[in-house]
Amino acid sequence: MAIKSLVTHVEIDTAGKAHNCQASAKHRIEKGDVRLKVRNGRSWDHYCLDCAKKIIGRDIEKLQAIQDMRPPT
Repeated sequence: MAIKSLVTHVEIDTAGKAHNCQASAKHRIEKGDVRLKVRNGRSWDHYCLDCAKKIIGRDIEKLQAIQDMRPPT
């Protein structure tokens, strides 16, 4: 049996057209901006660079707690 991953399918790419960030409609992703793409079922959620950095930072902390076998605080 294959070992499962805790990390979902994610990519960093460039926006093909302008649209709003999934985390905040106040954050606009313009055509050509770098964005975080996260698989959500059959589709993708797209996040601006600021929100992506917050999401990644928070998830790194969670993964470190798991690696250290610490229960959540």
